Amino acid sequence: MTDIPKILLQKAEELEQKTGEKYPDLKPLVKQCFLNTIETTVQKLEDDSYFVITGDIPAMWLRDSAAQLKPYIPYAKEDEQLREILRSVIAKHAFYINLDPYSNAFNAEESGKEFGYKDETDFENGWIWERKYEVDSLCAALYLSHDYYEATQDPSIFTPEFRQMVETILKTFTEQQNHADTPYFFSRSDCPESDTLSNKGRGAQVNYTGMTWSGFRPSDDACKYGYLIPSNMMAVVALRYAASLVQDGYNDAQLSDRCIALAAEIDDGIRAYGIVEHPKFGRIYAYETDGFGNYNLMDDANSPSLLAIPYLGYRSVHDEVYQNTRRFILSKENPYYYEGSAAKGIGSPHTPENYIWHISLTMQILTSKDEAEIQECLAMIARTHAGTNFMHEGFDVNDPSNFTREWFAWANTLFAQMMETIVNR
Repeated sequence: MTDIPKILLQKAEELEQKTGEKYPDLKPLVKQCFLNTIETTVQKLEDDSYFVITGDIPAMWLRDSAAQLKPYIPYAKEDEQLREILRSVIAKHAFYINLDPYSNAFNAEESGKEFGYKDETDFENGWIWERKYEVDSLCAALYLSHDYYEATQDPSIFTPEFRQMVETILKTFTEQQNHADTPYFFSRSDCPESDTLSNKGRGAQVNYTGMTWSGFRPSDDACKYGYLIPSNMMAVVALRYAASLVQDGYNDAQLSDRCIALAAEIDDGIRAYGIVEHPKFGRIYAYETDGFGNYNLMDDANSPSLLAIPYLGYRSVHDEVYQNTRRFILSKENPYYYEGSAAKGIGSPHTPENYIWHISLTMQILTSKDEAEIQECLAMIARTHAGTNFMHEGFDVNDPSNFTREWFAWANTLFAQMMETIVNR
């Protein structure tokens, strides 16, 4: 593992002190959760580049690595070592995406290591750990780059490879507006149904909507319908970020305009096909649709999610359709909302029934405008870490000692990011 930048040690101490003053039950968690990514998952490789594992899986997910590092970005301007780490990860994202935009997770070297399955797909390479195509993976690289540049104004990220990454993402999102015309497929045998795409690896048929198709959700589960609304929302914001970045970094008005135009097409698709009239909650966002009038009304704990819409920057927390959607997904109308004696909240088909996620509780706080709700969620977090002082993936709402993923760095740093927001209000 790498040396810890001094600024992060300093901020961890400050966060622990402030948390102890305002939320003493959470003080034992906050410092080690804040430092978990940098202490245990950031690796300096032989070529002096940096690689970020998810925790208990020794591969680098584009989405997870960006989210794991997000809480550190505000302090990058004050510390060159931290800037070096972030610049390196941004460059590594560009390398991986230009290599294959359809892969979600990668190896530190061209080792050929895989998740344990021999998958059937249309491209193989030793750098690839897993090739599940997820729209949010590509978005995550743009979010990380945008946040870093906004915080530091460091133009050194604007390499030829970075510009090519933007072109690659733009090309991939555009092609997947017409998924049937593209070669991508993914099949896995001897696995849960959620780990592979139907229809010989092509997924369920979709109609043209202007949105961009995704094979898998951020939980790495297969989409039921190919237009995953939260990921398309993230794509709208990410493409607008890309437009700003290429304008600042390359003075490339043409590429910037192409990003803006595609964002508008996807946004139009969301508004035309992604909103449904619910008999109880009114106009709400669907989780998925196929463009033929079929909708999957649910939410998944992992972000991007419908719960996370304001956090993603797509719509305000005060937006009426968002608030209607929020009431739906935080009710028993959502098939993955669970209530028990220890906690209540949103889980996932990725984890057992009656398991909810610490990520969703944290996101509920970050998107709430209700102080009572915030305090209730904080109390649930304080009593559901099973004495580990770390966040988990999912846990049993009746017995938090039953949980998945003891070492899940994204959940830890998202919790720490939320606590910074709360104690500094």
